[in-house]
Amino acid sequence: MPGQMRIRVWDVEHGCCAMVQKVDHLDGVEYRGRLAMIDSGSSRDFSPSKHIRNVLGRTVLDYLFITNADQDHMSDLKGLVAEGVRVNTLFRNPSYTGEELRAIKRLGGPLSADATLYAGACEDFRDPPSEPFDDYMGGITARVFWNNYPAFTDTNNLSLVVFVKFGSFTMLFPGDLEKTGWRALLHNAAFRTELAATDVLMASHHGRENGFCEDVFEFLKPRCVVISDKPIAHATQQTVPDYRRVVPEAGVTVATTMRRRHVLTTRRDGWIEFNVDDEGSFWITTECHG
Repeated sequence: MPGQMRIRVWDVEHGCCAMVQKVDHLDGVEYRGRLAMIDSGSSRDFSPSKHIRNVLGRTVLDYLFITNADQDHMSDLKGLVAEGVRVNTLFRNPSYTGEELRAIKRLGGPLSADATLYAGACEDFRDPPSEPFDDYMGGITARVFWNNYPAFTDTNNLSLVVFVKFGSFTMLFPGDLEKTGWRALLHNAAFRTELAATDVLMASHHGRENGFCEDVFEFLKPRCVVISDKPIAHATQQTVPDYRRVVPEAGVTVATTMRRRHVLTTRRDGWIEFNVDDEGSFWITTECHG
């Protein structure tokens, strides 16, 4: 399993989009493997579909994980269609149907074009993938957990929780899980085991207070936390001290600035990239140098 895993968390403000890829180097040439994306959030300044099509030069997205069925996690689904990027495999909470998802979303008003696409995809992607993620991502693996519908009927607590792993390294993407959803999953021993092995946490619900669950950190001791969010405008965004408190004192060094950090945010750092070697060691670079 030589090579590296590259995870880039894009700055899509109040949203989420991360790309995951195996990268190998031979004679100074970089070779990139299959592409996975966790959520398809976008912003005025960044469109994942345009990046895939125009920068990466790809017409296929091998794997797409939708962690949360809200607009900020899937605002560029229609962009993928418009750019001619085909999704081969979709991962999502499988406990609800497309029609049940439509009913949940209609409680908040008419479905957006992206929500309509996602609901249709819930019906289209029902068969097991012909190319399983763990077998085709060059040593990168993923483990997913979720709360079941109708035990939960809100999109936040129905988030798909994704652990992405390479070597001994694990990064956790919990969608917009709230306290009650976290506590429900904590009853699962396998989930607690994955938490204990996690190195990097993407803060749930963009760092909002209702996504911070103290009980989780009895098991999870992240080396750093990433928050994907826009500039602070509400008191519920001011959880950086809470997350800093649950990170060990050493934190991590960001190669871009050589500063020690406990919490990284897209609003301060721009995109945030993790390069992980096959032994689980990782280094971090960021878009912004401030």
